[in-house]
Amino acid sequence: MDFEDFLQSVGESNRAFVAELHEFLTENGCKCDIKEAKSGFVVSYLKAKKTLMNYVQRKTGTKARIYAANVGSYQEMLDTLPPKMKSDIIKAAPCKRLLDPTACNPKCSMGYTFTMDGEEYKKCRSTAFMFALSEENNGSIREFLERELGYE
Repeated sequence: MDFEDFLQSVGESNRAFVAELHEFLTENGCKCDIKEAKSGFVVSYLKAKKTLMNYVQRKTGTKARIYAANVGSYQEMLDTLPPKMKSDIIKAAPCKRLLDPTACNPKCSMGYTFTMDGEEYKKCRSTAFMFALSEENNGSIREFLERELGYE
């Protein structure tokens, strides 16, 4: 199982974007790790042993999950996201540990506190920035990752 196997499982309309993003991330020092899961492939990109993003496959299609540890440094970008991406962020689960440190597993990585459109959010690290690949979202997904790499 390799990147080409994963790429063939991505919807045709998003393959060029996924291939281009793969090239961008690996050229910027990210290691690509590919595993098979029950719902398809999980493809992770790691930089300095920390996961920057991964692709997960769902019945609704391939999604990009971005681990935006530095979102506080570029949160103004969130205001420019397409409406569907903003809606996905708003619907994402809150971070239980940020709201009450005893409410979640202590081994769970803390989520993110950020502001979008003047509103403060405290969202779970696993669901805060998980977006469907689409023509509308792909440019913003790339910008998200460029910003994250630029603030490491």
